[in-house]
Amino acid sequence: MTLESAVRVKAVTKRLGSKDVLCALSLEVSRGGVLGIFGPSGSGKTTALRLIAGLDIVDGGEIWLGDQLASSPGRLHVPPAQRNIGFVFQDLALWPHMTVAGNLSFVLESRRWPRQSRTTQVHDMLAIVGMADRAKEYPSHLSGGEQQRVALARALVGKPDLLLLDEPLSSLDPELRASLRTELAAIPRKLGVTMIYVTHDRADADAFGGEVLSLNPSPA
Repeated sequence: MTLESAVRVKAVTKRLGSKDVLCALSLEVSRGGVLGIFGPSGSGKTTALRLIAGLDIVDGGEIWLGDQLASSPGRLHVPPAQRNIGFVFQDLALWPHMTVAGNLSFVLESRRWPRQSRTTQVHDMLAIVGMADRAKEYPSHLSGGEQQRVALARALVGKPDLLLLDEPLSSLDPELRASLRTELAAIPRKLGVTMIYVTHDRADADAFGGEVLSLNPSPA
């Protein structure tokens, strides 16, 4: 390959009890590239993201981030906090007791960014997603689409190398989905981040661009 790999998943297996949730999954994404993982419920899409993020441990195979072995069977060689990954969960998981700005600032504070740098980066990232004017609001006061934007800004505020999106548009109405598809598709080019997203909606997969990997549920 002429392009440097950001992520390589090599024959990864993940079991739940006696069932293989993922069986010998392999994929590769070049730095700055986009990959969609498309499939129905139960096909292991979310599990794949969690394994890449280091939130679960593989039972077989390897996960590489750049030229570094990150996961092998039963072992995390690189802890989640050191993987420089932004993750937008399907339920968004915004902290309800923090303001919009607080949700982003907490990420930077945990990474020991200086106070002044935190303030500037939070403002800039909220401006990118069109939420700068809602910085002092709490998540419960936002619409579903606004919460989605905040979750995206929080995932990106720490300047991750890799952005993982779990069904990023599944809870939105059709009109808002169409609008946010365009915005999400522009993120890798605008910020230079590698992006992997999962979806059960073929229209989302087609709109985001990049390669699409189809998964099917493993046999019982």
